Amino acid sequence: MQKLRELFRILFTFDPTARLDLFATFPLIRRFFTHRSNLAILRTFGDFAFTGLILLGLFGPQDPERNISLFLAWGIWWTGVVLSWFFVGKFWCGVCPFLGIGRLLQRFGLSLNLDPPHALRKYFIHIAVLLFAAIIWAESVADMKHWPLGTAVLLLTILFGATAMGMLFKGQAWCRYICPLGKVIGAGATMSMIELRPTPGLCRSCETTACKKGRPGLRGCPVYLGAHNIRNSLDCLLCGRCVLLCDRESPRLLLRNPFVELVAVKGRDLSCTFIIPFLAGSQWARYIDKNDWYHTFTSTFFNSAALSFTVLLTLCFAAFLGIITFGNHLLGFRRSKLPIHCSPMIPVLTPLVFSGELIYRLDYLLSEAGRFPQVFARQFGLAVEGFSFVIPTWPLTTLSLVILVLGYLGSLYVTFLFKHRKSQPPPENFSSGSLQALVGTVTLVYLFLVFW
Repeated sequence: MQKLRELFRILFTFDPTARLDLFATFPLIRRFFTHRSNLAILRTFGDFAFTGLILLGLFGPQDPERNISLFLAWGIWWTGVVLSWFFVGKFWCGVCPFLGIGRLLQRFGLSLNLDPPHALRKYFIHIAVLLFAAIIWAESVADMKHWPLGTAVLLLTILFGATAMGMLFKGQAWCRYICPLGKVIGAGATMSMIELRPTPGLCRSCETTACKKGRPGLRGCPVYLGAHNIRNSLDCLLCGRCVLLCDRESPRLLLRNPFVELVAVKGRDLSCTFIIPFLAGSQWARYIDKNDWYHTFTSTFFNSAALSFTVLLTLCFAAFLGIITFGNHLLGFRRSKLPIHCSPMIPVLTPLVFSGELIYRLDYLLSEAGRFPQVFARQFGLAVEGFSFVIPTWPLTTLSLVILVLGYLGSLYVTFLFKHRKSQPPPENFSSGSLQALVGTVTLVYLFLVFW
């Protein structure tokens, strides 16, 4: 009972220093990571599941009413990944099936084992955003949710990129630098209720840094970090390799208040500075794309879905960048006084953007869930053709509204924490009321686009 009270105190009472060591409190969690067969089982399951998805898309019926791969990929998988950001951070990346072939080739010495070049380390986020833009563009323009072959080719393309990087570079350079899904998940993980962090005192006296370099027979951190270098949740995959490698038990899995990292980092994360505004802009574009009047917009661009959505995506991204710039001004920061790429407005809007993506993915999952048994039956020739159900509109609308309100309250809470943070008082020209009005306006735009 006392552990439960401490858990709720940490989650719902903002204390930047409050943490609960889950490894110490629940030893089974540590044992899960130290027994590598557990993660191997999860990875193997993922490998088989995604192989099945790709085969169904490539060789299964191309009628979306007869192919379950679409619902499994766009409904269950992607929605589950979005939900995982809040609860387990980047754990999905730790068991990601796209790295399977690359890891296997490295194990058999079929990799050049190069160090990632400077250009890749310098421009990684630009590449990742472009790749993510390509995925969003393909999802919308090619209507991937109704095209099994296209979905399979998209998954194969990601698999090819991860495999090629594994053949060229040591470790998982794909994950660390340019995986578009990994960067989005990392940005979402800044709101996670858990974090993997070192015990500083134990790491300072360590001379081997085995968590990064590895030990004989055991490879080191796949993304070149090691527990002693973890400062945020953007890059750590939560794969637990450092837990096994460290003989001092320095790595700790900590429960925290979900807003701690947003407030502490205060928009200094390069990845979030690029990913969050593009993710939000892409949401606005995807919501607009579902409206009937969008066809009028498309006719302006020679009835080209590709051209019109490209313009729409660019405009929405630019609009959100303008909102962030204006928000930074209301926070009391001028561009000349900010470090390069630093944007304090990013953590303010992160909860709202997270909510927008969750609503978008849940809409497809819940609206298609009732038809899944029938699609399954058709694909495999089962005699249950009439078995289907429809989830009423009002629960979907209510759930979306609740999620949006929670995102709005989360963003308001971050502005409150910025204003009342004792260790670092806000600038003199901090405009709290105007900032809250801006957050409310962005929420109203989401409300309009989601329910229009």
